[in-house]
Amino acid sequence: MGIHGLMTYIGENHTFFNNVKLQNTKIVIDGNNLFHRLYFDSGLDLKHGGEYDLFTDVICKFFEALACCNITPYVVFDGGCDCTDKKFETIKQRAREKIQKARVISRGGGGTLLPLLSPEVFKQVLTHLQVPFVQCHSEADRDIVTLANRWACPVLTLDSDFCVFDLKAGYCPLNYLKWQNVISHNDLSGSYIPAQCFSIENFCNHFSLRNKALLPLFAVLNGNDYVNLSSLETFFARVHFHAKTATTGRKNMRIQGLLNWLSRFTDPKEAVENIVTYLKQNEHQEVRKVLYSLMDEYTESEVDLTKFFQNKDVRPHIPTALASKAPEWVCLALIKGELAPFLSDCLILKRTFLQTQVENTGRASSNRCSLHIRQVMYGLLRHPSESCPDLTSDLLNSMLAKEEHSKVHCVEEFDRYDQTLRKNSVGVVLKGFDSNEIYSLQRLPEISMSGRINFLVDTLRAKSDVQALPAHLQLTVAVTCSWVAHAEPKVTLHHLQALLLCIVAGELHKIIHKPENSGSEERGVRMVYDRLSQLIPRKQQMTNLDIDVAHAFCQWQSCLLMGMYLNQLLCCPLPVPDIKRLYRGSLVHCLYQELKSMVAAEDLLKGSRIAGEIYHQLLHTLTTTIPADLFQKKRKSKSRDKLKEKQTTTSTVSTAEDNQQPSTWYDVNNRFAALSTEDLG
Repeated sequence: MGIHGLMTYIGENHTFFNNVKLQNTKIVIDGNNLFHRLYFDSGLDLKHGGEYDLFTDVICKFFEALACCNITPYVVFDGGCDCTDKKFETIKQRAREKIQKARVISRGGGGTLLPLLSPEVFKQVLTHLQVPFVQCHSEADRDIVTLANRWACPVLTLDSDFCVFDLKAGYCPLNYLKWQNVISHNDLSGSYIPAQCFSIENFCNHFSLRNKALLPLFAVLNGNDYVNLSSLETFFARVHFHAKTATTGRKNMRIQGLLNWLSRFTDPKEAVENIVTYLKQNEHQEVRKVLYSLMDEYTESEVDLTKFFQNKDVRPHIPTALASKAPEWVCLALIKGELAPFLSDCLILKRTFLQTQVENTGRASSNRCSLHIRQVMYGLLRHPSESCPDLTSDLLNSMLAKEEHSKVHCVEEFDRYDQTLRKNSVGVVLKGFDSNEIYSLQRLPEISMSGRINFLVDTLRAKSDVQALPAHLQLTVAVTCSWVAHAEPKVTLHHLQALLLCIVAGELHKIIHKPENSGSEERGVRMVYDRLSQLIPRKQQMTNLDIDVAHAFCQWQSCLLMGMYLNQLLCCPLPVPDIKRLYRGSLVHCLYQELKSMVAAEDLLKGSRIAGEIYHQLLHTLTTTIPADLFQKKRKSKSRDKLKEKQTTTSTVSTAEDNQQPSTWYDVNNRFAALSTEDLG
């Protein structure tokens, strides 16, 4: 949610806070708020599609700081949109604002827009660090409050609504948690993080509020993400609010005036009855109903997350809207965060908001490239036989042929169109691209592993050849096939090579951090890794963004995200890609420019036979799947012909040092055995 202007206002008055030494406690963390703040506050690049490896480092350091102080984190994420649609207009407005932010950033301006895959990276790191987390079915605020009060521990977020909730152990705003400055003592007191916690008692005392229960009414009257104040315009026109102390700004005057006015009353009921006296008689009952309903948003929820954190197979309360449309395995997977909220929105609301990236707003949205993947997902989620299990195959096919079916079984997508937000009705696809199989959501977990893999690979327009790759790269390569097949404008060989070289850099990083590597192997691998990494210019030397190059890689990220969602829905028949080592935006863009300047990919890999083998295996798998005429045709030159000849050779680059010692990074049956290592280094 969010109360208009309140966080800025309380930040100007330190008497509302208590200084604390955060240590030896549980803490409930607003996950969505945290990953935004960690990315933005770390000054990471926003123009080139994300610095996911550096983001991973920041996340790890944050949770290491908590561990040093014996602070046990429990992370709670928002789920899908509320089925009552009470926040629908706010969501649309925020989507419009993101489109404008992306446009400003693409032109070199300031602003903040989270790179597309950041939430997935954050959850992957939590899983690796074994930090417990849960995903609510809609907005998490009330569930966070309930959990924190059960444990009598503080809440960590940066949401002004938590200034209104009655929290037993207080609310610690993220910008007042000095997690980078852990204080260590030699005595038995242990390490702690200096922090400031908002005190609802200090706040109420400052305004002489006799009852904390008046604060939810203040939030509703001041305006939050759920409130439309048009019905109360008469009240605001007739009541004059006065700030007792000097203040600046109309928002601050309104906040102070409202709080001073509320201090006249003993409880919310008395205040509400005073409000309706300013309205017409026939409006009284409706306004009472609206106000009390909105104030209920600041009470604890009926969901008990303590049981889930004690036993992840115990399901918390499931909303009726979800339980009536989703099989049990889907409900549990959503709670565990194994399925994205995107999928629950499609299932329950038949609607979704697609995320905006820093791309070329003069072209079609980068999400267009992954449309075919989404249509197949929508088919799995909106399968007509879920609500009509007795349908025969013939009857189902008959339904599919009818126009009225296509109108009913569709999903509304909100996405960028030029520089505005537009709604599109997207029809579902009930079959794979080259398959006659029609899968039921209820029975997806029962389908054989090979059947689900074939369905996934088929949807992504890839071939079974991808299964010869190391397992952790198979989905990435299959998604890349889909990207090349559907990108508009078509990708060039340079785009593909730059992306593959970035993936190679990630694989080399893993090899470097394998403890059993021999010295000679590690020297060659490290040399190539350093060479690739040094291509990234310092921030002050970063050139202007090539918006068309950015657009191409935005399309790849969109395909990867939707490919991961489809993989989730199919119960992960392929391993989840390790995103942090797949894509680093500034490196990919620099690699593209290097290749465009006629530097051969092989020249960048000189010094390590391993690097060459990884690159050529990836390139070979892709080029055998992708028709050659799908690449954008360019004017040929002798240099280009020479480069092409060099790139298609089957030989790999090796050094004299490599030739002197036998390779130990793979066995004869698995050329990529060493690449299965997972790390967070």
